[in-house]
Formats: sequence, structure tokens, C-alpha cells
Amino acid sequence: MSVAREIEQPRRDTADVVIVGAGAAGLAAAIFCARAAPEARIVCVDGAKSIGAKILVSGGGRCNVTNRVVIEEDFSGGDRRFIRNVLRAYPAPRAAAFFAELGVSLHEEEDGKYFPVSNRARTVLDALLSALRDCGASLEVSRRVERVERVERGFMVTTRDSATYEAPLVVLATGGRSLPKTGSDGAGYAFARALGHGCVETTPALVPLLLADSRYATLTGVTHNVGVTVTTDGGSVRLDGAMLWTHFGLSGPVILNASRHWLRARVEGRAAAVLLHVLPRTTFAELEHWLQTQQRQHPRALVRTVVASRLPASVADAWVEAAGIDRAMTLAHLARDARRTLIATLLETPLDVTDSRGYNYAEVTAGGIPLGEIDSATMESRLCPGLYLIGEILDVDGRIGGFNFQWAWSSAWVAANAIGRKLRA
Repeated sequence: MSVAREIEQPRRDTADVVIVGAGAAGLAAAIFCARAAPEARIVCVDGAKSIGAKILVSGGGRCNVTNRVVIEEDFSGGDRRFIRNVLRAYPAPRAAAFFAELGVSLHEEEDGKYFPVSNRARTVLDALLSALRDCGASLEVSRRVERVERVERGFMVTTRDSATYEAPLVVLATGGRSLPKTGSDGAGYAFARALGHGCVETTPALVPLLLADSRYATLTGVTHNVGVTVTTDGGSVRLDGAMLWTHFGLSGPVILNASRHWLRARVEGRAAAVLLHVLPRTTFAELEHWLQTQQRQHPRALVRTVVASRLPASVADAWVEAAGIDRAMTLAHLARDARRTLIATLLETPLDVTDSRGYNYAEVTAGGIPLGEIDSATMESRLCPGLYLIGEILDVDGRIGGFNFQWAWSSAWVAANAIGRKLRA
């Protein structure tokens, strides 16, 4: 019977497959497993009373389901060949077609992001729950799993209220540590470790960053396009995009994408620095030529007014002041050395990043179960046969733009396809 239910009394149950976690990856895996093996008993167990909280808050409550193009270069973490194999097995167009089949029409926005036409994440969650019911899988809520262990016939899954589920196959779709209030608290790492797996130390990713310097407080609420470079002992990463100044520091897509690189360097004991380019995609020579032209054509114009023609006024004021230029200075009085100092400041400013806002504000977790311990063709553990691991629990994290949801759909399909073959055999 296909029904979501809250069960008050301890129970003993058996199934062909138990899926631990009913987030994006878990729900998709339940649907795909039930479709691949219609006669099998598929049980999806989750500790929350109302599931799908992470889906509902994603994309500003609109749920960025996937992206027009998703490739391995959009991800960090473990072996990219592994990631490529999984993505190619179930690429973004198939995910879009899957949601269209469920009645969720998608539309494309900037940078290839796909959102439901309704612009409501609830549309996505309701469609997944409806599909789960229709395919005959069972969803059991308010059942927080506390232990997954090997037994003679496969696995025993035990919940906090002493309910047990015995099955030959188990899928861990427990997520990482990001947004723990949604139920994603990292419990799956302990389950995997107990079954023989290692774990790459985790950090928040896609998370706002904190600044020590309070001089930027006046910029709170300002959004503009910038470039950001994260330099570490191992090299540098350059990113461009929109940034938001906040009362605590920095946010916006480019900062969220940059955050994992700074945080991973720190947790690995490597030095890291963040450089801000408030006028990205321009060179020193280009900027100097532009300023010299402005000096000839508008000698009486204030320096800050001219700079504000290319930046928000408050940002222009802050950077002119940082370059040591008086607010009342005109271009006619801008000396060569001062002009060059201003240019250098506009092109590259070190930021004193102290930390991130942590897992409570992170959209995803970096780190997790090493990919070398998983078979990319099946998502089955190489160390514990019959155990499958999908989604955020693995050492894979994508940039902002629907990529992490696509990883959930792809890894769930690969696992379910393999499970279906095994059950049919």
C-alpha cells in the first residue's frame, strides 16, 4: 500500500529495499526503485513529521530543480570521472523530462536555471509525493533511524522508537549537515562508518562569509557584480557573479560558490585568502585609459562621481576613500600616483574573511563518504555489499544553480536502476 503514515507503536517490518532519508535523493530513489521493480516492497523512512523541508526552502522557496547543462566541472569533491559517469547515466534533460511527466512544467531563467512554472517549491514536493504513492512505495514518517547494521539476511534498520526494518538492500540518502533544522544533521555519516566506510571531513558549502572589517557595514543591502579570487597553497580559483553586502559580511551567488574553496583550504590546514575585484573583467591598462579619458573630458567632475558611473554610489565612495582620495577631489587634481592607487584598489582588494555562517545557513555540505569506496555504475558500496549511498552524503558538492539537485536525481536513478536489476535477478 502506498501511504505516508505516522506510526505510534514499535513495529517489526521487512522489505526488499529500505531507503533511509526522504529528502530529494531519497524520494527520487523510492520512486525509481518502485518503477524498476514493481513487485518489490520499497520503504522510505524519515525522522521528520513533515518531510521535504529542504526542498521547500531551496531556491528562495521556488526550488531550482536542475540546470540546462550539468557537467562534472560544476562540482567539487571527489573524483570527477566518478561524477561524470553518474551525470551521464541520468543527465539534466532526463530529469527535466521526469518532472514534466509528473506534471511539473519548468521554465529556464538566467544561467540555465530551471524552476517550476508555478515558482513554488511545494509544486515539486507534492509531485514527488504523488509519484511515490502512485508507484506503490511506502513512506514512513516520524521514524528517526538510529542504527543501520549488518544481519544474516542483509540489514537491520532500527529507529528511535524501536521500530525495525529488515531488508537485503539499504540506501543511505540522509544528506549532509547543511540546514540541520530540516533534519539534515549528518547522522548518515555515522551509519556509513559503522558499516566500514571512511569520511572526508565535512565543511559548510554554498554559505555566506563573515568579515572582520566593519568599514563595509554601510554597504549592507547593496548588490552588484564582482569578481572573487580565492588563493590557497594549492593554487587559486577565480569566480564572477553577483555579490550582496550584509550586516555580517558577504553573501550572493559568487560568495556562496567561493565559500567552499576558502573553507576546504582552512579545514585542510592550508593558507587561504580572498581577493575582491569590484570592477571585474577589466585590466589595469583599460581602467587607466578610461580614467585618463575622463580626466581630459570632465576635469571638474568629482572622482567619486566618475567611479560611481560604473559602480553603486556607496561602493564607489567606499573604494575612493580606501584609496586615500578626498571625497571632494576632482579629476583635475587626481595625480598619477593617486590614480594608480585607485585603479589597483578597484581591481583587487584583500578581504579579511574570518569564518562562514555555518551549517545553519549552508545550502550544501562539502566532504562526506569518499567516492573511491563507491561503484559509480551502481552507487553500491565497495566495502559493504547491498548498501547504496546517494546524494549529499557523498563527497560531492555542486555550485549554485540547480546542480546539487541534479546530483540527487542522477545518483538516485543510478542506484535504483542497479537495485532494480538485482531484485529482478
